[in-house]
Amino acid sequence: MAQSIPDPFLEFLIQFTHPEKMLADMPGMSEETCAAIFGLKVDSFRRIKQRFADRARKAAGDLLEDSAFAAWVDRLPFLPGDKVVGVGDSITDDSQSWLEILRYLLEIRRSQDAITVINAGNSGDTTSQIISWFLGVVVQQPAWIIFFAGANDTRLHGQSPRKGLVSIEETEKNLLMLRKFAADQTSARWVWITPTTILEEKVSAFWSTPQSQQMWLNKDLAAISKVILAQKEPVIDLQSVFGSPSNPDLLLMDGLHPSLNGQKAIVRALVEKLGNL
Repeated sequence: MAQSIPDPFLEFLIQFTHPEKMLADMPGMSEETCAAIFGLKVDSFRRIKQRFADRARKAAGDLLEDSAFAAWVDRLPFLPGDKVVGVGDSITDDSQSWLEILRYLLEIRRSQDAITVINAGNSGDTTSQIISWFLGVVVQQPAWIIFFAGANDTRLHGQSPRKGLVSIEETEKNLLMLRKFAADQTSARWVWITPTTILEEKVSAFWSTPQSQQMWLNKDLAAISKVILAQKEPVIDLQSVFGSPSNPDLLLMDGLHPSLNGQKAIVRALVEKLGNL
C-alpha cells in the first residue's frame, strides 16, 4: 500500500517512535517489521535511521571542537566498563537525543574505557508508567542512572482540561519511589535532569488540534522542576538552560521537543555538571 504520511512527519514519527523497544519481547519483531509499521521498505527505513545517527555523531564531533568541553568529557566520572542508563520520555527516546550524543562523545573521546550507554527512553511515558518497566533498568545493574522525565505527567488532554495526567503530589511520590527502587537493588549513582521550558504558542498550534487535543504549560513544567531541584543528588537545571521564554533555536517546530541544538545544549549542561563533580 502506498505510503500516505507526508515525508517530514514520517521522519518525525521514526525519530521519536521505536517499536523495536516497545515490542522487544514479541517473537515477530525484526527490522523488517519495524519498517513495515511505518509503511517503508527496510532499506528506506535504514537510511532514515542512519541520518539520525549521523547527525548525533556530528553533533558530538562539533562539541568536541571546544577543547574545554573535550576536557570535561575526559573528566566525566564514568569508570572503564561502566554502564550508563538514561531513563526518560521522548526527549531521551529521540534518535538524536542528548543520550545518543553522549554515546558518541564517549565513543570518540574515551573508546578505551568501553563505557556502555543504554537508552531507556520511552516516548510519551509519565513517571507512573516508568515505574511499571523500571525493573528492566535495575536488572542491568547500571553504574549510573540519569533520570529525565516528568513532563508527560503534566500533559493535558481534551478541549477544556482541568487536570494533567499525574498530579504534582503523585509525581513527587513517583520520583522518590523510583530513586528508592534503584537504591534498593543497585549501587548506581543517580543524576536528575529537569524538564525544559517550552514555547506554548507553538505547542498549542501543533498539539492542541481537534485531532490531538494535547497541551503542556510552562507553569506545570516549572512545578516539576522545583520538585527535582530539591533532591539531594546532582541536578541539571534545563529551565535555566532553555530560558524563559524558551530559546526558539533550542526547540523543534512543535515548540515542545528539543531541536538538535537543544539536545546539544542538554548534553553540554550534563557534561559540564558531571565533569566538575
